[in-house]
Amino acid sequence: MMADVSRRKFAKLVAGALLLPALAPMLSRKAMAANNTIKIALLLPGSVADGGWSSLAYAGLQSLQKAGFSVAHSESVSQAQMDQTIRGYADDGYTLIIGHSFEYGSAFAEIAPEYPDTYFFASTFKPGEKSPDNVEYVNLAYLQGAYAAGALAALISEKGKAVGFVGGGDNPTQQAMMRAFIQAAEKTRPGIKGMGVVTGDYDNAAKGREAATTMIGNGADVIWHAADVTGLGAMQGAAAAKVKAIGCYVDQRDVAPDYVACSFRQNLDWMVEQVGESMANKTFKGGDEWHPTVGKAWSVVNGSEHYNAKLVSASAWASFQQIWQQLDSGALKPVV
Repeated sequence: MMADVSRRKFAKLVAGALLLPALAPMLSRKAMAANNTIKIALLLPGSVADGGWSSLAYAGLQSLQKAGFSVAHSESVSQAQMDQTIRGYADDGYTLIIGHSFEYGSAFAEIAPEYPDTYFFASTFKPGEKSPDNVEYVNLAYLQGAYAAGALAALISEKGKAVGFVGGGDNPTQQAMMRAFIQAAEKTRPGIKGMGVVTGDYDNAAKGREAATTMIGNGADVIWHAADVTGLGAMQGAAAAKVKAIGCYVDQRDVAPDYVACSFRQNLDWMVEQVGESMANKTFKGGDEWHPTVGKAWSVVNGSEHYNAKLVSASAWASFQQIWQQLDSGALKPVV
């Protein structure tokens, strides 16, 4: 029987993925020429060793440091500490403050007007129709990524009966991702059933495994997650039942090499690099929401390849690529 997975073990399992060469483009010459008068602070909700959301953003910050920027970071910043931490960096003269969780959307909207010479970037949706001119937001193509995963899951299902999604925190984004996954699976392969469970927890492997096992018991033979440690438990459940799994956020091939078809890697390191580069290029879009395409925000990876050829047929991959390209161009838009 597989042991439950802690956040520390999870980080060790996936940390190797962060050492692989980035799939996204390298920083431009302009960014490489940036000097350390541009000071960038990154505020993280978790540890830089969490093996996912915070680790990837921190990897991007490290790239900016290598490119000549002066950088600093604070990890595991609680919501109660946000105001003080933001103001501390602003008062210290930081050029750009990146808040890496959805809570920073409203926090920056409130604080930024008091610091007109400081720029702020929140890695979340724009919270309202209007926002301060020195704050930029981002939509990281979550629905397009989830739709693509649902389509691929349906295409690689052996039985063609059902596929399943395991979500983390019970929030609008996770709920919408679940609906996009289900919609894609059922549209891509008529007759297949899309299932989903939003567990309400990102850090509980047992919940993820239970959710996956339940859906597998109801006929699902491919499981995708978007749930960090909880999702790793879901992948364990899939491997234990000997069905296919699709990883998320980082390359999770090594979690269960015989059962992981591929992983949907979120290019958060690239996002941080691009925001830093926009400061050097003077192209920062304050007051706006950035919309990178799914092909920029996500990468489909499996070690040094795109997918596990033992679990994904060439014809399934070709069909998936057509859907991916339609999502990337905007010709196909999930409606959830």
